[in-house]
Amino acid sequence: MAGEDPPKRILLVEGVDDKHVVHHLRSRHPKMPAFDIRELDGFRRLKAAIGPEIKASGRTALGILADADTDPTGRWNEIADRLSKAGVNPGRQVARTGAIVEHHPRVGIWLMPDNAGLGQIEDFITKLIPEEDPVWPRAQSYVDRIPECDRKFAGSKVLRAQVHAWLATRKEPRKMGAAIGIGDLDATVAPAVEFIGWLRRLFG
Repeated sequence: MAGEDPPKRILLVEGVDDKHVVHHLRSRHPKMPAFDIRELDGFRRLKAAIGPEIKASGRTALGILADADTDPTGRWNEIADRLSKAGVNPGRQVARTGAIVEHHPRVGIWLMPDNAGLGQIEDFITKLIPEEDPVWPRAQSYVDRIPECDRKFAGSKVLRAQVHAWLATRKEPRKMGAAIGIGDLDATVAPAVEFIGWLRRLFG
């Protein structure tokens, strides 16, 4: 609302799916520190928001959550360049457990899925599908068998289609974040716990 002070601790994310995934993940873990989540509708806008958000009055911690996509190094360099222009030195590469820069405000960077490999939030979500789930390989096969001439999605979105095909088979089909909230996706596996640990270090 107009006139309200900016939040002291904020996480910038690319889109609504990222926002809901983070929201439901933290709801599954007790005693999480409080922070706001702001979706920016894509990486370009997220990148543009970094400088202004660092300088926001009263800001104590700023998190940056972005997809690595096909070029983790390039994505890191783009974020690092914006941080450098704002007076923050993030180092040469993101740490495996997520970057934390002790600055004022404290700044954190996490590249989905795991700060190391290619991918996006759907790659992270696949790690939360219960082990030996019998439907997941069938959902993958179903999407893989769709002829390219009949696909309404780009080749780079195959995994996204597979994840949503799997979600559609749940007792009460939901989006990724809500599937975490009701336990269809496991928020206690190592990748989720590592991400939650980064949020705790950043915003705690």
